[in-house]
Amino acid sequence: MKFHNPFRVAFVATLGVGLGLLLIGSVQTLSTILLYVGTALFLSLGLDPIVAWLERRRLPRWAAVLVTVLAVLAMFAGIVLMVVPIIVGQITQLVTTVQSLIERGTWDPVTELREWMTTTFPLLEVDQVFLYIQEWVDSLDLSAVGSQVGGGLIAFAGSILAGLAGAFIVLILTIYFTASTPSLKRAVYQLVPASKRARFIDLGEQITDSVGFYVIGQLSLGVINGVLSAIFLSIIGAPFPAVLAVIAFFFSLIPLVGTLTGSTIIVLTCLIPGLSTPTTALIAAIYYLVYMQIEAYVISPRIMSRAVSVPGAVVVIAALAGGSLLGLLGALIAIPVAASILILYRQVVIPRQNER
Repeated sequence: MKFHNPFRVAFVATLGVGLGLLLIGSVQTLSTILLYVGTALFLSLGLDPIVAWLERRRLPRWAAVLVTVLAVLAMFAGIVLMVVPIIVGQITQLVTTVQSLIERGTWDPVTELREWMTTTFPLLEVDQVFLYIQEWVDSLDLSAVGSQVGGGLIAFAGSILAGLAGAFIVLILTIYFTASTPSLKRAVYQLVPASKRARFIDLGEQITDSVGFYVIGQLSLGVINGVLSAIFLSIIGAPFPAVLAVIAFFFSLIPLVGTLTGSTIIVLTCLIPGLSTPTTALIAAIYYLVYMQIEAYVISPRIMSRAVSVPGAVVVIAALAGGSLLGLLGALIAIPVAASILILYRQVVIPRQNER
């Protein structure tokens, strides 16, 4: 029987643990860069079906990529130039309206809260609660609070600048990945043994096509909800229809619960005293209830017909897991990742199990 040197075994094990810790630390250090790369790959796969469609119209690859990128940039630039001034003006109007309500004394949120608590909780000593809150506010060090607020504003401004820089990096990477998608695919396919390469290419194309159609479909749902919301909210006289339409668009990009969350925010905004009436909020609530049913059973199945369907339970689990790991971006990417895993499960795992 051959005995191993204990020192050698311990040394090799220590090196393995050290390399593992070094790898984990490197991934954590490069997490932001990896996030940029993953986002760019996700977006480039979404643009690839458009580029492929233009190539089938006899455009060379570089021209199809150029047209696609310029069209996307022009669309977003147009949205920004059209919507941002309206949003700024409406937010200013909102702040002015709330300020005038407070100054005129027609809206006193503290008094309304006190009256609501007194009516709802008759056994609760409401005055004692507000007295305790007042004593706590008086005990605060205002200078320390001011410095914390100032530090928070500086951090907020820094995060905005970092976000803009990150968006620019993602844009550059997206253009590069979109232009070089075929070569990147070929480089990955060459790593697979020749005997299994054809099957691997078939699965890879199915996965990338599914991700691309999912991205396009989700953006289409957001655009439909945003445009219809802008038209309908303007017709019923809802406050700040442009702002609410932008909210509807961005929340529609979130799978499963996005439309519901955005609709709830819009209806609650219509309930703000002095800005709208309960009737307007009720009409908006009825509209979004009807729209969510139409989107779920008519619009979404037609738009997502070319993407892989994912069961509802898997959607919930994937969205929660992705959101916990990468935030909002993780929730967006989780669904196509789950769809890709389902493709492998259905076309690789199950056939192998059936062959045994």
